[in-house]
Amino acid sequence: MPEPPADFAAFYAAHFQRLAVQLYAYLGDHAEAQDLTQEAFCRALERWPRVGGYADPSAWVRHVAWNLAKSRLRRVQTALRYLAGQRETHVAAPTEDRVALVAARTTLPPAQRRALVLYHLGRLSVAEIAEQEGAAEGTVRSWLTRGRATLAARLSPSEVHHAG
Repeated sequence: MPEPPADFAAFYAAHFQRLAVQLYAYLGDHAEAQDLTQEAFCRALERWPRVGGYADPSAWVRHVAWNLAKSRLRRVQTALRYLAGQRETHVAAPTEDRVALVAARTTLPPAQRRALVLYHLGRLSVAEIAEQEGAAEGTVRSWLTRGRATLAARLSPSEVHHAG
């Protein structure tokens, strides 16, 4: 396989880790996040003459990576629903903090969860999130406000200590 163009290699080095961290926060699986980020960059490399000419090639890669992550999460949730009906699973009990965090996270609609991850971990602006999600900036601001309020209420010290 030929070496990637130097500009792509620099682009990859500058953006891979940041995007992988965003997907990890969304998916909760480090290896899966890295795999999906790698897949998005591979797709960009295949189209680099075109993608490299975009004003913000990282937005294209981020969009592809998030689409892959959303698809992967849907597949995993479908598989888990199927497996849950197949057999009983016994695992160690999670800590109270873990229970509170998972409970708080799962109460967020996916759009709010994505917006919070993109804004706080991805350091994207409201405008960038709106463009990626195909939503109005006011809608993104609303997602952020509502998501923060839900997490604050669910993760307050009184909620965490009474979760057991």
